[in-house]
Amino acid sequence: MADAKVIPFDDDRTRGGAVQRPPRRRAAGSRRKGDPVVVREVQPLPGRGPAQDDVPVTREEQPPQQPQEGLGGGLERRIAGGLAFLRRRLTGDYEIDDFGYDAELTDQVLMSLIRPLYEKYFRVDVKGIENIPSEGGALIVANHSGTLPLDGLMMQVAVHDNHPAGRHLRLLAADLVFMLPVVNELARKAGHTLACAEDAERLLERGELVGVMPEGFKGIGKPFSERYKLQRFGRGGFVSTALRQGTPIIPCSIVGAEEIYPMIGNAKTLARLLGFPYFPITPTFPWLGPLGAVPLPTKWTIQFGEPILTDGYPPEAAEDPMLMFNLTDQVREQIQHTLYKLLVQRRSVFF
Repeated sequence: MADAKVIPFDDDRTRGGAVQRPPRRRAAGSRRKGDPVVVREVQPLPGRGPAQDDVPVTREEQPPQQPQEGLGGGLERRIAGGLAFLRRRLTGDYEIDDFGYDAELTDQVLMSLIRPLYEKYFRVDVKGIENIPSEGGALIVANHSGTLPLDGLMMQVAVHDNHPAGRHLRLLAADLVFMLPVVNELARKAGHTLACAEDAERLLERGELVGVMPEGFKGIGKPFSERYKLQRFGRGGFVSTALRQGTPIIPCSIVGAEEIYPMIGNAKTLARLLGFPYFPITPTFPWLGPLGAVPLPTKWTIQFGEPILTDGYPPEAAEDPMLMFNLTDQVREQIQHTLYKLLVQRRSVFF
């Protein structure tokens, strides 16, 4: 369990739209109750000047109600899109891949549920999104922290909502995720899979963005006193996977997640009884019950670093332990250095 890699928990597209009808026209000279009074210009006497056509002049110029019509049309489109989504769900007219990934459900529902937490609660700032390629496979390697793995979800929204191509991030998850009811199904629907080399290589070969957090439980379960100090990056298996596929490795540094649940203790006996890698004790949990599970509203920053290219190495490089060690250390050092830099630039934990 200690070598497990990641626990993630994973623009709305509306189809169709309401056809807007042109506004009805009224016969010339007719006026409804409540309409503005029309005062016509007085015509000059014959011989005093050229005759002019009657020009209606209202006492108060009222702009057309286009904004209201636009709001109504947008609401109608959203309703129509929602009904179309439900119809496809009920009739089974949707697709999933062989990993269980449901792209439409992720876009329409799951991302919409996570986005308010991303935008309003943690107020995530994203930097270096241009370092993620617009197409083709790439491996994003990030630090892991926060007692509960909300950082994986925030990174997924950050990539999708900020990348010009709107790319989806497929996270590699630990075994525990797929043993939990409900969480297992949601993780599959959101496109995540087991943290194993075979699944990672298949996704990279298809040109997908794959995310991995090599610290695993050691990262999210470390005490608050060791915040922002990277733990061991496993055996470097993610480097071997990237070398086999020739895909770039993109280091990612996340600041803000460490403080959402300050872990001041670990009930190890209770964790063993429940089958968990740790059982966190924070200033609010378990003392406040369910209320203690509410994360603190910290201010987050996610920065994607410059990619480390692997396509210049020969195929047999994936079996070179010294090369894997050097590349793993390079990725780790780049993430750690960026974490320190972001911490120096941060004004406050919450602002």
